[in-house]
Amino acid sequence: MRSKLSWLPTGILLLHLCPILSAVALERPGVEFKIFQFPPDKIPRIDGQVDDWAIVPDTYVIGIDQLSDTVGGRLTNFNRADLDVRVRVGWVKGLNQLYFLYEASDDYWDFARTDLHNDIFELVVDGDLSGGPFIKQMHPLWKNKPDDAHFSFHGVHAQNYHVFTPSEGKDWAMVWGCQPWIKDLPYANAAQNYSFRPGQSGRYVLEFWITPFDYAPTDGPSRAVVSQLKENALIGLSWSVLDYDDEKAERFKSFWNLSHKTTMYGDASDLCAFRLMPLEAALRKPVEALWSFSILNLKERRVAFRDVSTGAIASWKWDFGDGQTSAEQHPEHRYTRGGEFTVTLWVEGLSGKARRSKVWDLFLPE
Repeated sequence: MRSKLSWLPTGILLLHLCPILSAVALERPGVEFKIFQFPPDKIPRIDGQVDDWAIVPDTYVIGIDQLSDTVGGRLTNFNRADLDVRVRVGWVKGLNQLYFLYEASDDYWDFARTDLHNDIFELVVDGDLSGGPFIKQMHPLWKNKPDDAHFSFHGVHAQNYHVFTPSEGKDWAMVWGCQPWIKDLPYANAAQNYSFRPGQSGRYVLEFWITPFDYAPTDGPSRAVVSQLKENALIGLSWSVLDYDDEKAERFKSFWNLSHKTTMYGDASDLCAFRLMPLEAALRKPVEALWSFSILNLKERRVAFRDVSTGAIASWKWDFGDGQTSAEQHPEHRYTRGGEFTVTLWVEGLSGKARRSKVWDLFLPE
């Protein structure tokens, strides 16, 4: 299997590899934001409603007080009567998707035109902390070979979404990159809720999810590499709010951004640290039996079992499905025959007990 980068010209290959091989220093050192973990039975519906997000504690809300207008010069001198925003970010363990709830109140919603002139929630994600520039205008080839800079580099290792708020008669977002396919199902979805018209004030709700990519090429998803989201891991993330207040003006009035650095739009090293949090205690079962296995030697039928149960566990009992048992937490077992096996783990602690069976997940040759 060839490397996902082997097709690139040498200059682009070296530039693309440099961020991966170096340590990434994100903006706002010492500041870490949280991504809420939804339980698998409470995944948000993408319908523009906020009720699914009621389980998210207020400690996950990121408001306009965390943003800085680095273009309009107002820095943190925000006026909630002019613009107020609240953002919550979520994820589901086992799904490589990021969920967003964007709530905003604006004294003038600007979305009548068909072009980029639109109130915008600009989102940038770097799922593997590769860091470094990812926008074509920041590439050394931009002036002499703009096509190469676009198709080989633009949004490939980190992604920028210009989300239109609201989007009316246009796609929900413009992907500022060479891969517009990432804004469509099965890689993203969005829904919004509002009742105002262009030029009016009002409250806006946007609910959406995206798929972050370590590698998102221009030629589609067949060679793409989806970012693997892991509990307690950090990712790079930031956003800005581009506030237009005049349909005839060619420039937005303010650029409120979470990074506090304008170039967050095109340099993944200018993003903020976001941690993929475990389930909140109130959403966890007191004791839950969970486990995995790996075959160490197929010919010898040697299997390693790993307990990943949650809660305060005091004892373990394994039934390997062949008449043998173990009280170890992470046992290894050698089967004397092949076949399909039902393996069961019982766990117990002060808060309760639980059982987990896997039926015929384990198959060994005769």
